[in-house]
Amino acid sequence: MATDQTRTAILNAAERLYADRGFGDVTLRDIVAAADVNLAAVNYHFGSKDELIAELFVTRSIATNRARLNELKAAEEAGGGRADIDAVLRALVGPTLRGCLGPERERSTAARFMIRASIEAVPPIRRIRNREIDHLRKFIAAMRRSLPGRSDVDLYWGLHFALAMAHQTIRDSERLTKLSEGLCDLDDVQGVIDRVVAVAAMALTEGETARKAPAKLVAQDARR
Repeated sequence: MATDQTRTAILNAAERLYADRGFGDVTLRDIVAAADVNLAAVNYHFGSKDELIAELFVTRSIATNRARLNELKAAEEAGGGRADIDAVLRALVGPTLRGCLGPERERSTAARFMIRASIEAVPPIRRIRNREIDHLRKFIAAMRRSLPGRSDVDLYWGLHFALAMAHQTIRDSERLTKLSEGLCDLDDVQGVIDRVVAVAAMALTEGETARKAPAKLVAQDARR
């Protein structure tokens, strides 16, 4: 088998096995058997199981982050250099949710691999997530342009909560379906995106009022 074909065979086999069984239950021997290569080929191309997982995750993440930035650029261009906060948040969470939810994505090995990555977050994936944050800085910059009156602290928390809602929805989609007895339709991906964006945008645009309300009530009580 040619070198490029061997590498591709290993990546495809590994992604399929990790998607089906998770990271902890798959060994390198499982991967070489599924790829019909020898162990030396894995060591030659990747060096270790962690490096193999990292390459798979980086490959899929690059595609998602590229889609995010393309949507953000389009939203800002449409807004003359400044997008509404809803559009910024939609560009942030939309590609992730579309990539993992819906009947078409459920049959995708890539989608199931990224869901596993979201659930299990093994060390090589955690290291990459903590390191690769440059594209998120671009979203913070867009959020500053959209909400110039908000503090950076509020913006960072807003971005964090938006991502957290998206990832939690992906991780616990089956539980939500059972809990709601099917009322929450996870196949309606656009509807899911709309809900995540609405909650995140509300927190950013109304959060200041909500934080000041308790202090105002205390002052009123003191005057009574």
